[in-house]
Amino acid sequence: MTTKKVFDGESAELMVQGLRETFTSGKTKSYEWRISQLTKILEFTRTHEKEIVDALHSDLTKPEFESFIYEICAIKSSCKFAIKELKRWMKPERVGATLLTFPSTAGIVAEPFGVVLIISTWNFPLLLCVDPVIGAIAAGNTVVLKPSEIAPAMSALLAKYVGEYMDGSAVKVVEGGIPETTALLEQKWDKILYTGNSRVGRIVMSAAAMHLTPVVLELGGKCPVIVDSDINLKVAVSRIIVGKWGCNNGQACIAPDYIITTKDFAPKLVDSLKLHLNKFYGVEPLKSNDISRIVNSDHFNRLIKLLDDDKVSHKIVHGGQSDIKNLKIVPTILLDVPDDSLIMSEEIFGPLLAILTVDHLEDSFDIINSRPKPLAAYLFTNNKKLKGKFVSEVSAGGMLINDISLHLSVPTLPFGGVGESGMGAYHGKFSFDTFSHKKAVLYRSFLGDAPQRYPPYTSRKLAFLKAVLKGNFTDIFRAVFYWP
Repeated sequence: MTTKKVFDGESAELMVQGLRETFTSGKTKSYEWRISQLTKILEFTRTHEKEIVDALHSDLTKPEFESFIYEICAIKSSCKFAIKELKRWMKPERVGATLLTFPSTAGIVAEPFGVVLIISTWNFPLLLCVDPVIGAIAAGNTVVLKPSEIAPAMSALLAKYVGEYMDGSAVKVVEGGIPETTALLEQKWDKILYTGNSRVGRIVMSAAAMHLTPVVLELGGKCPVIVDSDINLKVAVSRIIVGKWGCNNGQACIAPDYIITTKDFAPKLVDSLKLHLNKFYGVEPLKSNDISRIVNSDHFNRLIKLLDDDKVSHKIVHGGQSDIKNLKIVPTILLDVPDDSLIMSEEIFGPLLAILTVDHLEDSFDIINSRPKPLAAYLFTNNKKLKGKFVSEVSAGGMLINDISLHLSVPTLPFGGVGESGMGAYHGKFSFDTFSHKKAVLYRSFLGDAPQRYPPYTSRKLAFLKAVLKGNFTDIFRAVFYWP
């Protein structure tokens, strides 16, 4: 029987050294290599779609529909977009120079950072692993991917097929838990992208600080939804439901965490939510095949603790049932929960949805802004003035008006947090930019050399310099040809 070699600090150091040698060779910088690797990612997702669906079901009992739309389809779209746009992304950007450097031309060259580390999470274990890899590869880096051990089936699948499809000297997958992640974080990286919670985010950032490594943190937070009364209630409620429970059963960093609406409108909103939840998942949602399970018993018990809080247990107006054997909790709505309850102080990351009520909808802005900045904020309204005020006064990583989560599917928009919900962004060209250093380049000839820049310094030379900086051609002429 062969004993599997332990992945420790020495193993990590040797791996990084090998990846750095590959990067130094220059092969990952070529357009052809980048395209070949992106094409391989696309081929993997196309060829092994059933295995991916099976792995996602094993890890989360994720419905095939969700697996296809939110994971497989999203990766294919991301890959195709990068392949289509890569040549344009790689092209140096021409920018204007100044009169002080005349004659000259200036440009910005995107160069890969080098060896990058991507630490992913479990709730979208294909998408959140592979999408950052697409950006890192497109930018010409060598990559180490650390999938989450909480989604072991997908972790094993990626370890198997990344090694089979991609350039093994440039792209590695490291499986494991805390010891393996710790060994990786001890190494010197050129960039780190971490997706997960803020507690581990702080650990990642502290480790990166030892080597002054730049970090992208994709975290979470309590994503609010403001619901006005002047809406198409049926459409709005349907979109809220699919954005909350139809997306990993609430186990998503951009899923709605709580709703704010007016006291007068709340009963109508709750009734509509109940009606459509029964329509979508049946009157016995624990038996529904369209709801993902809670990922493990630890997360299950954490969510039950939120429900058992004396301050909110009597606030449940729909749902509340659970099945510990199958790790399922039904879609649950709580109305008028106290601000100091556990459910309002922690990120829910599950199928519980709190509703707060206010006298005036504008009061919701103060509630949101009094809390750490969320990864996403949502508003349902037809009021143009309210939309403008929401966009200008609420700070969030991203926002969406009259829908939930769909802003992630737009490759021309950055995805990332602000404040405690994260730093940095990716998706589309923003992924390429995240893993590229923007190098400033100024080109000059040997013509147009101005003697005024050289010692000995005189009043006339200083006058010339000031005139150039002002862009005053009359003063420049006077300083060069006569005095005063």
